[in-house]
Amino acid sequence: MSGETLPGTPGADERRIVLHVDMDCFYASCERLRDPELADEPLVVGMGYDADETHGAVATASYEAREFGVESAQPISTALELLPRRDEERLDDGDADAGYYRPVDLEFYEEIADRVREVLHDCADVVREVSIDEAYLDVTGRTSWQTVDGDSRTLAEGFARHVRERIDREVGVPASVGVAPNMSTAKVASDHDKPDGLVVVEPGEVQQFLAPLPVESVHGVGPVTARELGELGIETAGDLAAADPTELRNRFGERGRELYDRARGYDDREVTPTGRPKSLSRESAFVEATDETDAKREKVRALAADVAERARRRGAMYRTIGVKVVTPPFDVNTRARSLSGPVDDPDLVESVALDLLAEFADDEVRKLGVRVSKLSFAAEEQASLDGWEGSKPAQTSEGNASRSDDAAEVTETTGDLRQWLDADEHDDAAAADSGPGRQRNGQASLGEFE
Repeated sequence: MSGETLPGTPGADERRIVLHVDMDCFYASCERLRDPELADEPLVVGMGYDADETHGAVATASYEAREFGVESAQPISTALELLPRRDEERLDDGDADAGYYRPVDLEFYEEIADRVREVLHDCADVVREVSIDEAYLDVTGRTSWQTVDGDSRTLAEGFARHVRERIDREVGVPASVGVAPNMSTAKVASDHDKPDGLVVVEPGEVQQFLAPLPVESVHGVGPVTARELGELGIETAGDLAAADPTELRNRFGERGRELYDRARGYDDREVTPTGRPKSLSRESAFVEATDETDAKREKVRALAADVAERARRRGAMYRTIGVKVVTPPFDVNTRARSLSGPVDDPDLVESVALDLLAEFADDEVRKLGVRVSKLSFAAEEQASLDGWEGSKPAQTSEGNASRSDDAAEVTETTGDLRQWLDADEHDDAAAADSGPGRQRNGQASLGEFE
């Protein structure tokens, strides 16, 4: 069906039409595709819950599992407390409050993702793949905003429904699709009615659609930015659209104006093929601030493993390994260590991250993050494993003074810190697009941990 234009017609309306396709709980959907008996059951996909493993985290939780409080990036130990693992040898009613647990199988998920990508690339001339489970499509040349005679629905809505149905029919996994005249609004639309949703925002309806939504729904507004906006009395997208853009720029820099524009429905970015990221990171918050050493180290180990796996999947080596530590109330500290050359070494990521974390051993911590940066995608020779030992730690902080007198090369900028702060809803490919953010809906794919 290559090059098809149904159900729209090209050239009828030149205004841009963007689809944001977001696979619903993708890892769980893949496991259900493999084992249909898991349909409608509480399902957790992650690593570290087997008897011979001591730590790990939730990669994704089905909507049924989330009703028990299980969330993505949550330690497996916490998930098991909230939702005990079902004894699959027994099928009695005693397992009603238990769930199914499956190990992450990235090779299988990539196979399914490739099949989804085939559908997307067949349906659009331009596809921007954000992650294993998310993509933007520019379908301006395939359909239009015109309506069918006697029907209030647009051809663009019919085309989006066609894309979603093809994914379901040809691959067998559910997707939510948002349709809008720009990328940021399409992203908000796809999140608006999950799972298996289809939300269309026509060009003249963008501001009306966005206005009543919570300000954190605006693409690029994370929890920390939402809190800061709340301090300004900005609670909804409509409030943000009505705010003083000069005040926003003074408070948030150029990003403040960007968020203001998006809240008003303005986003002139073109959908372009995905470029290579400059860094890969993942972070996760504790339910409550903790000073427990084991809990902090367990979380950093899980985050380090996932960031390293993400880098390996993308064929990336890294020259810098860093951590972010958020202490009460919201003081952000970053520490980084530069290596002598590019490496691909998950054990080293964990070792360096834990070493950098040691500085905060006695502190209460709200959130932790791990990042690899200064990425290299060329086939370069890796540095020796002991090359990092003589490197200098890089330090910055936001809200706290530096805790060390060691000479340091600063590798994190204020802009990077802003991305760290909102990393809950950031993916690196999106961050490359001027930092659009997102709150993942139950999916912490190991491509993001994400």
